[in-house]
Amino acid sequence: MGGLSIWHWLIVLVIVVLIFGTKRLTGGAKDLGSAVKEFKKAMKDDAEAKPESKVTDPNQPAVSDPAKQPPADDQTPRG
Repeated sequence: MGGLSIWHWLIVLVIVVLIFGTKRLTGGAKDLGSAVKEFKKAMKDDAEAKPESKVTDPNQPAVSDPAKQPPADDQTPRG
C-alpha cells in the first residue's frame, strides 16, 4: 500500500502523452539532452583550464619554495 505500481505509471504516461503529444515530448527530450551535453563539455573545459592543485596539509604553513620546506617527520635528515 502507498506505493505506485506499474499500472499507475502506465496510466500517468498515457495521460502525459495525450496532453503534450509525442512531438513536444521528443523535442523536450532533445533539448534536455543537448543541455546536459553542453554542461558536461563546459565542466570538462573548466577542469582542463585549471591546473591541478596539490593537496596540502592544512596544518602546514604554505611555503612557496619546496627547498625551504621543513622535512616531514618520517624524512628526518640523518647525519
